[in-house]
Amino acid sequence: MEKIEVQNIVASSSFKIALDLTVIHQELEDTKYEPEKFPGIVFRLNKPKCTMLIFRNGKIVCTGAKNVEEVHKAVRILINAIAKLDFSIERHPEIIIQNIVATYNLGFKLNLTRTVLELGLEQVEYEPEVFPGLIYRMKEPKVVMLLFSTGKVVITGGKSVKEVKQAGKKLHGLLVKSGSTSG
Repeated sequence: MEKIEVQNIVASSSFKIALDLTVIHQELEDTKYEPEKFPGIVFRLNKPKCTMLIFRNGKIVCTGAKNVEEVHKAVRILINAIAKLDFSIERHPEIIIQNIVATYNLGFKLNLTRTVLELGLEQVEYEPEVFPGLIYRMKEPKVVMLLFSTGKVVITGGKSVKEVKQAGKKLHGLLVKSGSTSG
């Protein structure tokens, strides 16, 4: 099994106050605010390369981070930028990881038809005429995986990197044990 690579972390938080998005948009660079199209500000950061969504009710969403440290750094940058605008925001808000998307390569090709039977019909969706991958809903840890015949896997729904790695390791073990490889 090759190394699992985190592609995206989505996290949320709240400043616990109402925000004047017009003021924030006018004062912060690299923001986009089109309330007729989207109800929040889109604030793009370069380091770390993340996008922050800022909403009127004080809630924020961070997306694009590759690790949890980047999430915390992006939130800290946003806190400092908004605090300079004289908003009395929560300086140390709770940050909740909502979703981690990761990819990896099993290191072997899969026979997806056989894999459906091995993983259990109640946890699998496989309609090759609609989508070329198999969708596997792992119960513990609770994640969703997209498996492709090439051996590539996308894991989504994890709440921690540890959970995502556990899921990948568990899947790898199940597939090797069951003989779902197509070799």
